[in-house]
Amino acid sequence: MIADVVESQSGRRAARSLFSRPVRHVALADPDQGTPVGTIVRVEPERGAVVAVIAVAGSARAELWHVVARFGLVPDYPPQVLAEADAIGATPGLDDPELVDLTDRAFITIDNDDSRDLDQAMHIEAAPEGGFDVYYALADASYYVRPGSALFADALSRGASFYLPGFSIPMLPRALSEGIVSLNEGALRRSLVILTRVAADGQAAWTRIFRARIRSRRKLAYDGVQAYYDAPAVSPLAGQAYTATLDHLRSVGRLRAALADAHDVVRYNRVSLAVGLTDAEGHAFTTVGDVRNDCERYNEQVSLLCNIEGARFLVAQEGADVASHPIFRVHPAPEPPRLVELAAMIDGLVTAHGLDPGVWRWRRRAGAGAGESLAEYLERIPRDGAARSLFLAIQRQALISNQRSSFQAEPGLHYGIGAPYYSRFSSPMREVVGIFTHKEALEALAGQAGGPGDDALRERVIEAANRAKEVQRQLTKEANLLAIDGLLRADLARPEGERPWRAGVVLGMKFDRLYVQLDAPPVELKIYLEDVAAALGGTAAPDGLVAAVVTRGPDRVRLRVGDAVEVRVGGYDEARRRFLIVPAAVAALAAP
Repeated sequence: MIADVVESQSGRRAARSLFSRPVRHVALADPDQGTPVGTIVRVEPERGAVVAVIAVAGSARAELWHVVARFGLVPDYPPQVLAEADAIGATPGLDDPELVDLTDRAFITIDNDDSRDLDQAMHIEAAPEGGFDVYYALADASYYVRPGSALFADALSRGASFYLPGFSIPMLPRALSEGIVSLNEGALRRSLVILTRVAADGQAAWTRIFRARIRSRRKLAYDGVQAYYDAPAVSPLAGQAYTATLDHLRSVGRLRAALADAHDVVRYNRVSLAVGLTDAEGHAFTTVGDVRNDCERYNEQVSLLCNIEGARFLVAQEGADVASHPIFRVHPAPEPPRLVELAAMIDGLVTAHGLDPGVWRWRRRAGAGAGESLAEYLERIPRDGAARSLFLAIQRQALISNQRSSFQAEPGLHYGIGAPYYSRFSSPMREVVGIFTHKEALEALAGQAGGPGDDALRERVIEAANRAKEVQRQLTKEANLLAIDGLLRADLARPEGERPWRAGVVLGMKFDRLYVQLDAPPVELKIYLEDVAAALGGTAAPDGLVAAVVTRGPDRVRLRVGDAVEVRVGGYDEARRRFLIVPAAVAALAAP
């Protein structure tokens, strides 16, 4: 039982379950009475004994475990699920005669340094007549996790693996997701291979799908591969059996990215917030800017290629003798009214900042008429030096004009990558939709009709996948808010004159607030106009679509979207549970 330590009315310590419903309280045994209140522990209920400390009291990790509990993301697995996982470990099916033997090829995985659930491995070689043969090997989770099993039922109830700073809640037991199914370095593994011939122009000439037996030669990380690209002569990755794959990955990644550009795919130049933990115990949060390197972009292009080609195969099954039940991830284009609003906002910025309309105004293309796409516009406007703040603001407004993607049964456009069809083949251990999609593709290849309940099961998988996607979004938001709260509280604890001014950019505005993103760390803060007015003893109100005016007596300050600003923490409103963020220009109005 996972629980937090509380103090009972008698003054003794007890463990209060985080995941049991109804909530259980277990009195701790005498040796564990010294465990601090607020510690997250694993307890043996029968003895009341603490068998492991999961998070120390008052730590960031402990806060995150309460978030996990609030979302009901149970970290343990039912006994039948664990029994099935143990049985798989005893009979992994590696001697299956139907597996194509690819152990002679030097597959590699490229992921984050701390990743343990390795879904994808790749081997890329030059094709005899030009172009490249891309072997993308995916963990064969659908072989082990089948509809009707306790493993599949549990995976369906979860929908996906969930990730928080410093730890994860895997969809499958770790014995599978980090063990026998994961494409670990040096281990013989089953895989579903999507082999694509990428022509010299980056187009996919043909694709084959089959099951194979592989052995990954190395677990590589993005930063290590990027270091090889930057300085191959001094990299330990040079001169290896897999070095050619790294070189070909760069070539294929560039070819596929160029094709995306040709389809007017918007490439956002963003620094995202990466929230981590300071140490192994997770005492506090860290917040840093995360900029994707070239290796990550190339790797992403190969993953997208796999999912696009897998979706193309599924679409081709329509009208076949054997019915399939594909699932697609669909991302609709922005709705026209949102683009009209975006163009109006850009026009407002041109006016508010006195910009050259010939440079900054978006000559929006309507239908097949003249003009430029959003991708073309964002690519051509200035973004360096004094223009950086304006570019970031326009990019942010373009980003929020997008609709969200979702899983559905019918194929449709994935606007974000410029693909007519897209399916999720690439994360079969982390998403139940991947397990089901693999199953459907393999049944179609074998000419099998699938189970009688596959229509209903597909709907359940779609619902689970969309729900899990939203839960992960909320988890990320919650973790970010906790990290931001810690950052600002540390500033607020300092004497007012010693609180740091933090540089940032006004990226957006609503009628009652401004949105500021700090430069470092790249966290987003809200400046509420009524809070600023109250603290200043003046007024603060919108001034058009992209500006607000703050006044105090005869003095006034105009804050515009696209302005570079400095801000600091001015206080905290307990009733509204929000910080007062004060721009430097506004603070100057209050100065004597």
